[in-house]
Amino acid sequence: MTTPGYARERDTAEGKVFTVTGGDWDTVVEGTDPIGDERIVVNMGPQHPSTHGVLRLVLELEGETVREARSVVGYLHTGIEKNLEYRNWVQGSTFVTRMDYLAPIFNETAYSLAVEKLLGITDEITERANTIRVLMMELNRISSHLVWLATTGMELGALSMMLYGFREREYILDIFEMVTGLRMNHAYVRPGGVAQDVPDEAIVKIHEFLELMPKRLQEYEDLLSGQPIWIERTKNVAVLDVTGCLALGVTGPVLRSAGLPWDLRKTMPYCGYETYEFDVPTSNDGDVWGRYQVRLAEIRESLKLVEQALDRLRPGPVMVADKKIAWPAQLAIGVDGMGNSLEHVAKIMGQSMESLIHHFKLVTEGFRVPPGQVYVGIEAPRGELGVHAVSDGGTRPYRVHYREPSFVNLQALPAMAEGGLIADVIAGGASLDPVMGGCDR
Repeated sequence: MTTPGYARERDTAEGKVFTVTGGDWDTVVEGTDPIGDERIVVNMGPQHPSTHGVLRLVLELEGETVREARSVVGYLHTGIEKNLEYRNWVQGSTFVTRMDYLAPIFNETAYSLAVEKLLGITDEITERANTIRVLMMELNRISSHLVWLATTGMELGALSMMLYGFREREYILDIFEMVTGLRMNHAYVRPGGVAQDVPDEAIVKIHEFLELMPKRLQEYEDLLSGQPIWIERTKNVAVLDVTGCLALGVTGPVLRSAGLPWDLRKTMPYCGYETYEFDVPTSNDGDVWGRYQVRLAEIRESLKLVEQALDRLRPGPVMVADKKIAWPAQLAIGVDGMGNSLEHVAKIMGQSMESLIHHFKLVTEGFRVPPGQVYVGIEAPRGELGVHAVSDGGTRPYRVHYREPSFVNLQALPAMAEGGLIADVIAGGASLDPVMGGCDR
C-alpha cells in the first residue's frame, strides 16, 4: 500500500524494502503558481560550496526574501553508530573519530569518557593522560575555529581569510601528525588514556605555535573587524536571541553569542578543566558578528589552556595500570612505517606467557564492560557533544548514540533565515558552523 506523500514500500524475503524519495519536495511545490504567487522554490545544495558539506536547503523565495526554509540532511550518512555495535569497545575510537571530521579529538574523548564511566575507572586515568587530552582538545578547538573563520570569510567575500585560516590550521595538523601519526581521524584518545605519549619535538612545535598564533589573530582582526563589507554582512544578520537558542537546544558559540555563558568545561567540568584558568567569552549581539567575536575570543582562551597544559606535563604513564583494560600504549613503529618494530615484538614475546595471552586477548577480543548505561557531555567546538553509551556486559557496545551539536544547531537555521534575504542564508548557515559528517553519522 502506498500512502500519498510517503516513501513506497514492498515486501521481500528480507522484510520490507522502502524506496527512498526526495524528502517532501513534492509537497513543497504542489499547487505552486510561481507567476501568480510571485514565489519560487529553489534547492540550495546538496552540491553547493556554501552549505559546509552536503546539506540541502529547500528555500521558498519571494523575490530575494526567504519565506520558508527547510533543512534536508542525511546525504553523508555513514552508519557509524550502528557500526560500533559490531566492533569491540577500543575499536570504537576508530569509528567515532570520523564523525565530526573537524573535531576528531573531541569525538574520541567523549566516547572514551563514557566507556571509562561504565568501567568505573574515571578516577584512575593518569594525570599525564588527562593533561594530554586537554592539550590536544584545545589545539583541535583552535584548528576547528580556524576552518570556520576561513570558510565563512570566503563565503562572505573575504577570500584572503580562506588562505590564512588554512595556513595556520596546517601548523596544528603538523603537530597532530607528530603526536598521533595522522593529520585527521586519529583514534588517539582511547578508553583508559591515550594511544602514545607526546614526543619532545611536538612540544617544541607547540611552543612555536603559541608564539606565532596571537600575532596571526591580530592580523585576522585587522583584515576583517573594521572592514565595512564584513560589518554589513554580519551585524544584525541571522539574529537568534537566548530564548530562541534555549527553545531549539542550541549550544556552543551560538548560545554564548546570545549572552549565556554556558560552557561544559566550567559548568560540568571533566578531564580536570576545573583546575585550569580560563574565561568563557560571550556577546549580547546574537548575530553573525557576535558569533565571529566569540570564536576569535575562544581561540585566545584555548591558547591560554594549551600553555597551562604544557606547563603541567609531568613525566608518567599515559594509560591506566590495569593490563586487562590498557590497550598497548608504548608502540614502536617498524622501519617500513607500518606495524610494530621487531624489537617491540620481541619484548612483548619475551615478558611472560601470561602477559602475551592478555595482549592477544585484548587486541582480538577486547575487554568486557559491566552492564549499564551512561551519558557524558563535553564542550566541543560547535557545542555540547554528548555520548549515551549502553553495555550489556559484553566486549562490544550494545548501543552508542551521540548528541551531535551540528545536528541540533541546524534546527535554528529556519528561525534565522525566514524573513531575511537569500544572501543572509549563507551568512546565518555558516555562523552555525555545521559539519555534516557529525550531523549525519
